[in-house]
Amino acid sequence: MIREEFFPTSIYGKDVQLNNQELAQHIINWSQQDTGVNKTNVKGWHSHTNMQTKPEYKSLVDGLFIFINDIWKEEWLDREPVLGNMWANINPPGGYNRPHVHPNTLFSGVYYVKTPPNCGKLVCNDPRPGIQTVMPTRIKGTPPKHLWRDCHLDVKEGRIIIFPAWLWHSVEPNESNDIRISVSFNFIQKGFQ
Repeated sequence: MIREEFFPTSIYGKDVQLNNQELAQHIINWSQQDTGVNKTNVKGWHSHTNMQTKPEYKSLVDGLFIFINDIWKEEWLDREPVLGNMWANINPPGGYNRPHVHPNTLFSGVYYVKTPPNCGKLVCNDPRPGIQTVMPTRIKGTPPKHLWRDCHLDVKEGRIIIFPAWLWHSVEPNESNDIRISVSFNFIQKGFQ
C-alpha cells in the first residue's frame, strides 16, 4: 500500500519563560479599568485589541516574534511578519469561547498566562469542507491523528500555540474554581496591512 498526506494542517507550539505572575497582574488591572469588548467570549472578559502597543507587554511581544520567525521559515514565507493585533482574555469559572476563525490575517495564536487545572482546552476542528457530512463508525480504540475530526490541545502556562487563522477553533468551559488568563494575537505578512 502507498499512503501519502498532501494537505496537512500544521499547529505549532512552544513553551517559553516569561514572568506570568506579572503579566497576569497587568491583565487583571486592565480588566478592572476597562469593560473590554464582546466577541466570541461567553461569561469572560476580552480586552481591546491594541495590547501589543502597551509597554508592559513588550517581553511577550518579543517572545512571539522569535517564535513566528521560526514558523515563517518553516512555511516558506518571504515577507516579514507583522503583529496585526493582540488582546487579553479572562475566563472565570464557566467562561468559554465560541467556535470562530480570524479573518484577514495569516496566523493566529494564543499565549497562556494562567491555566489552573480543568480550565478548558483549546479545540481545533477539521477544516476540510463537508467532512462532517460523513460520520463512519470506527473500531474501538484511539484512531491515528489523520482520522481525527477535532483535537483538544492541553493548555499550559508559558505555552504559545500558533495555527492558520482560517482554522475553526474554540475554548472549552473553564471548570476550575479560578480564572484562566490567555493572550490571543494575529500575524500577517508585511504589505498586507
